[in-house]
Amino acid sequence: FLEDNLEIHCSDGGLRRIKLEPMTVADFYAKFMRELHGMGIDVKIWTMPVEVPDPIRFTEDTVHASYEAEKMRACWRAMLVMKPVMELFRCEFIGKCSPVHFFWGGFDLAVTRFSGRRAPPRNDGPVNAESYSHEVISHGFWPGGGPIQEASFYAYSAPEPAGFAESKVEPVSACYHKEMKEFFLPYDAVRTAASPEAELTAFMRTTYDAAANLANWDRGELERRSP
Repeated sequence: FLEDNLEIHCSDGGLRRIKLEPMTVADFYAKFMRELHGMGIDVKIWTMPVEVPDPIRFTEDTVHASYEAEKMRACWRAMLVMKPVMELFRCEFIGKCSPVHFFWGGFDLAVTRFSGRRAPPRNDGPVNAESYSHEVISHGFWPGGGPIQEASFYAYSAPEPAGFAESKVEPVSACYHKEMKEFFLPYDAVRTAASPEAELTAFMRTTYDAAANLANWDRGELERRSP
């Protein structure tokens, strides 16, 4: 993002670059596949985007053609700064936990804790059925979309235990969204706080505490104890 390039590195030393600049999705996709083919890499990619309204196949999308470099760098830098805060929060948990990772679909940075117990079966599609086969409490950062139009941190529990929506969490700028069934904390509230790290940590800890206690997680076995 510093040089606005997509770099394709190959284990044999090959390197190709595609300039990140305004162009249609269809043109970008064609360039990308052409460069891969030129390196002897032929892959099959599902061309339909997900988690966006009114999706258009990459090969056919001549509608979206913007690339705002400064905004992309700002988003990238923000994620780099919040990542170590989320990693430190992750270290407090010794049960099964995802790494702090970037979801390409929702464009969110997330970390998810697992209780180790099976969750009730879901009927909202094979992806969710597998993703939420076990109890989880998840936290992350999301640029926003749908009913949430501002960049925010989020927290949710799946399945959601009774009483979670009414839980008292910190900081005071956090609130529960009934439609999304998640707690949200505006990014701007964290960015402008006296201690952004403390603000984000308080949000993750208090939402986790509320969900884990209400769902009767075995916290003594799942969490790192102070000496």
